[in-house]
Amino acid sequence: MKITQLETFRIAVPLHKPFKTALRTVEVAEAIVVKLTCENNIVGWGEAPPTVVITGDSLASIESAIHHVLKPALIGQSLLNHESLFQQINARLVQNSSAKAAVDMAIYDCLAQHCNLPLYQLLGGYQSELETDYTVSVNSPAEMGEDAAEYVQQGFDVLKIKVGKDEIETDIKRIQEIRKRIGYDIKIRLDANQGWTPKAAVRAIRTMEDLGLEIELVEQPVQAADIEGLKQVTDGVDTLIMADESVFTPKQAFEVLKTRSADLINIKLMKAGGIYQAQKINAFAEVCGVECMVGSMIETRLGITAAAHFAASKKNITRFDFDAPLMLAKDVIVGGIKYEGRKIMMPTTSGLGIERIHT
Repeated sequence: MKITQLETFRIAVPLHKPFKTALRTVEVAEAIVVKLTCENNIVGWGEAPPTVVITGDSLASIESAIHHVLKPALIGQSLLNHESLFQQINARLVQNSSAKAAVDMAIYDCLAQHCNLPLYQLLGGYQSELETDYTVSVNSPAEMGEDAAEYVQQGFDVLKIKVGKDEIETDIKRIQEIRKRIGYDIKIRLDANQGWTPKAAVRAIRTMEDLGLEIELVEQPVQAADIEGLKQVTDGVDTLIMADESVFTPKQAFEVLKTRSADLINIKLMKAGGIYQAQKINAFAEVCGVECMVGSMIETRLGITAAAHFAASKKNITRFDFDAPLMLAKDVIVGGIKYEGRKIMMPTTSGLGIERIHT
């Protein structure tokens, strides 16, 4: 079954409210959508949002990588030789992880349709329902407290709090205000997005521990390349530390795991270059006794559906950060995962379960 066509088009969907982190502010979710057509009229879908400050990928670079490098390598090749396809995707192009991820998703979508299985079942089928956290953007303590209370009222019982943009004292005030508004029955995770130095991170987390703020984990407290600093924080606090931007590739995951520089790893398809490489990262982590979360960028329900299929397929993936589609002002995807509050239901149709996309 040969690949006959690979097309791309752009989509842009406004957010209900600007999404703010220590690295960027997003008001519109932009993405490149991939449509991969195979013989027998099987169509697979993929998505790649531009995240220049994280992956280095822009809309233009994603399109260029797909059309000038990946498309010529894939057209005419058999989908059933998928090991060769994934090897070629990674061998012909260094970095450009978002472009790889979109094409990877589309190939897996086609493969699962060919096997007449939902993708999560083809990959392992561990569970069919997930629960997502909800992210509180970095703003003033008062606004973040209001936002947190609103999300809890909507039924979310795990909140991911963005910090790391200002002084540590301000971040502590943010968490204190949030705890004041939501109490202690709600689980809190922090994401510093590389915003702290190792010493500052240790001081901040220890202070929050001493104040009894009950933080479940802190994600990427230091710069991505500072693995020694990441380990310093992990060893210096009781709170669990999660590596995010420090782990794009299986090799980087191996280094973090070998040195015990983090307690947990956040896998994102846009960092890993797709499901093929993401499975390797999770397997390394599982062998080392380290649980993983699967997260996302600001993506539509297309990209999140692919990430959810991967996440639902594996026992070692225990945390899920799939709130991005809930932040969008409209839904342009027909099919895929379904949300019931914080719960996510996997599709029962084959492949990703995507039917069509409104542009």
